[in-house]
Amino acid sequence: MNKLKETRILTLAAMLTAVGIILGLFKIPISQIIEIRFGSLPIAVAGMSLGPGIAAVVGALIDIGGYLVKPTGPFFPGFTISGIVSGLIFGAILYKKELHPVRILVALLIHTLVVGIIMNTFWLDFMYIKKGFFITLMARLPKELAMIPINYILLSIFLFAISRIKDYAEV
Repeated sequence: MNKLKETRILTLAAMLTAVGIILGLFKIPISQIIEIRFGSLPIAVAGMSLGPGIAAVVGALIDIGGYLVKPTGPFFPGFTISGIVSGLIFGAILYKKELHPVRILVALLIHTLVVGIIMNTFWLDFMYIKKGFFITLMARLPKELAMIPINYILLSIFLFAISRIKDYAEV
């Protein structure tokens, strides 16, 4: 976490947090428990550029900041934990590693499984549905699986663009 003392790193983390909060405002609701979001893109960029620790902080701040800007229900720390885990996953798989389409796909699949399918489904069932994890899972699973190719394309575009920028500007 000593990297957070560097102005350049702190500025990039703050900008990615702000972008994540703004992207969090744009979601496509399908139902109470199913919505399409794009907030994991800045967390993935933070993971690739800044490492898992700072990406975890960015993930947590995006969740908390998004709640402060536009609350959509009661604050629930479980989603903050999901943001932290997202940063850890993307950072562990993408930080200081050669960017390759397979690596991006692996990061996305692990993120989708751990955060999207398991954690967020559990949080939503705990907060709203209360019909059992597997019933909520069956409702959310098609959306999570359908979002994999969309997220893969978006994530690849973002990460390859950022990696080209990083080649010219030391981060």
